Amino acid sequence: MAIRQGGRASSPGGHWGKIDYLYEDRDIIVVSKPVGLAVIAPEGSRAKTLYDIVTDHMRRVNPHARPAVVHRLDRDTSGVMMFAKSAMGKKILMSRWNELVRERIYVALAEGTFREESGVFDSWLIENRAGTVYAAREETRGALRAITAWRVLKEGKRYSLLELRLETGRKHQIRAQLSAAGHPVAGDARYGARTDPLGRLCLHATTLTVEHPFTKQIMRFESPSPDEFLSFCTK
Repeated sequence: MAIRQGGRASSPGGHWGKIDYLYEDRDIIVVSKPVGLAVIAPEGSRAKTLYDIVTDHMRRVNPHARPAVVHRLDRDTSGVMMFAKSAMGKKILMSRWNELVRERIYVALAEGTFREESGVFDSWLIENRAGTVYAAREETRGALRAITAWRVLKEGKRYSLLELRLETGRKHQIRAQLSAAGHPVAGDARYGARTDPLGRLCLHATTLTVEHPFTKQIMRFESPSPDEFLSFCTK
């Protein structure tokens, strides 16, 4: 059963609102996550989360239903995200995630302009105690290889709109690699951004293509890039 519908939710800060349910069947549910909404609550927090909202949605049909988180987006990243609807679905998706996921595409509004139209970030990343990820030498203990293919979709005087395809899925991979390249994501003060044109982290997960954990069907889910990103890429 495929569904396409929106739900409304609000936060004290008013930073997020519409929850778009892109697809649902007996095993998985796919949503478009709004910016500013955490997937799960940090320890000690009682703030409403995406997990809570999806749980409420599922319990309209089954009072005992509970979704399972199989991957995450940062609180300030928007876009396509999938949940499993059973323990078995979670087990399959988490154990075979890199095999089942065929495509992960993001768009980012990055500071500055690029000399080339496309390229590949191939680096080694490591996380410090504060939870910030940075580029390190290959031989650094604990460093993980991160590969991201990128291309410029549109450029303006101050910003570039990029499409980024993940070959690996490291924490803060895109944010850390763009920062290391001297082009941090707009609004990402944590990774060196000097501007905040939209009052948000300008990163959005547009596409997730995955093999269904049970039917084996290849499924592509999309959430269009925010129009506001493009508006900052005018000459």
